[in-house]
Order: sequence, then structure tokens, then C-alpha cells
Amino acid sequence: MTVTQQSMKPILILGGTGKTGRRIAEQLVARDLPVRIGSRGSTPSFDWENRATWAGALEGVGAVYVSYYPDLAAPGAAEAVGAFAKLAVAMGGNRLVLLSGRGEPEAQRAEETVKQSGAEWTILRCSWFMQNFSESFMLDAVLAGEVALPVGAVREPFVDADDIADAAVAAFTDNRHIGQFYELTGPRFITFAEAVADIAEVAGREIRFVELTTAQFAARLAEQQLPQDLIDLLMMLFTEVLDGRNEHLTDGVERALGRPARDFRDYASAVAATGIWGGAK
Repeated sequence: MTVTQQSMKPILILGGTGKTGRRIAEQLVARDLPVRIGSRGSTPSFDWENRATWAGALEGVGAVYVSYYPDLAAPGAAEAVGAFAKLAVAMGGNRLVLLSGRGEPEAQRAEETVKQSGAEWTILRCSWFMQNFSESFMLDAVLAGEVALPVGAVREPFVDADDIADAAVAAFTDNRHIGQFYELTGPRFITFAEAVADIAEVAGREIRFVELTTAQFAARLAEQQLPQDLIDLLMMLFTEVLDGRNEHLTDGVERALGRPARDFRDYASAVAATGIWGGAK
């Protein structure tokens, strides 16, 4: 019997409509566990930038999936997560599962604040999501037939959001994951160019990868009229985090779930079959 099952208090899923949060919420609901979505549009609402909303979202919950927006690499993220974690514990939300990122100093600072909060914590430090190509900012580029980024031969062990969600659900429903740190990666390295080539092949259409300079990438982002803080964040992620520092595989998925991590090719084939990328089904 887990803490969650004993108390039957709601599990607050921050970013509950996002790539990982949505999957976690669906799994927990399927297990008849109470879920509360934490987002600006939910009731009660939750907004990382408005601390007055935090207590209302935390009222009566027993556990929280902590997904920071826009990214734990953003300046000030660690302070915000630390303050939230302390409030969550004070209000009875004792079990915290933190979504973290590899190679991001600010994210690692946030991990420490969660560990020091007094919570029953589990850390999920993740590589780049496979779903960034199908549910996020790179989908439009894939549909347009050209993915242009300032990355060359750097290899990334992309991880499936389903594996992350499975690990989070395990952390909420099995006490053995309390106090565990899991670094989650896919089973092999591929470059972004290789990832795009895999997508093009399984989708049955032409999609090319173009390597940009950092200046060209910054100019393209500015043309899209993105907020400057988002441009700065994307520039940091693509020019600093993707500098080769994460070119090592881990066994985090297997340790957390007792099975191998999903391969990028399997992900791409499954997504292509839905027709979301166009081309052949």
C-alpha cells in the first residue's frame, strides 16, 4: 500500500496538459487515483510567475509532479522551485517528483532545493524529448520540410516522454522510488540530422536538416517575434547544453521501470503511423 493510496489525496500535476504531465495524469486517472491539473487555465489556477496562486493549487494535495515552465534552465528557476517545494511540504504535499534536465546547472540547483525541502523526493533528470519533433516547437519545422538548428555532429540520447511518464507514475505509486535519482535517456545516441532522416524515412516524405550558425539561429528566432527571454533560453539550450556534455548513456529507465528505454526509431514509426507528420501512413 502506497502513501498515495492510503491518503487518497489528489496528486497535483504541474504542466498537466504538457508532454509529460498529460501522460502522467492519464495513467493516474486510469488507476482511479485523484488528480488535479496545475495550469493557468485550471481551477484553481496555477502560475509559476504568480506565487499567490500556489497555495490554492496545493490545498489538500498529497503529492506533486513538479514541472517548471518554461524550463529549469531559465534564470531564477531554482529559487522558484525551492520556494514551491517548501510550501508544498508545509501544506502536506510531501511527495515531490521533479522533472529535471541534463547538463543544466540551474536545473541541478533546483534538484538540490527539492532534496533539502523535507519532501519524499524523486528526481527525473532527462535528456531531450523525442516528442519535441511531434508535439512541440520542432513540429512546424518537420511539417515545413526543413529543420534548421545550430547543432552539428553532437549526439543526443533522446528519451521518450512515455518512459518519463511511466517513471513518474512509478514514483507516485511505489515507495521504493522515494529518495531515488534517475537520469533518463534513450538507449542510443543519434544526431539531430539522423533523427530528422529517420522521421523522413518513416513518414515517407522529404525533410531535410540544415545546420545553422548561432547568429543565423538567433536571427530566425527574432523573425518569429518570440519574447527575448524565450530566445535567450533557446539559444542557451542549443549552444551550451548541446555542446557534447550529455554524450553518455544511462540505465535510469531500466532502473526505474525494469525494462529497456524506448528507441527513437520505434517512436518515429509509431508517430508516422498517426499521420501527424504527413506523407505515407
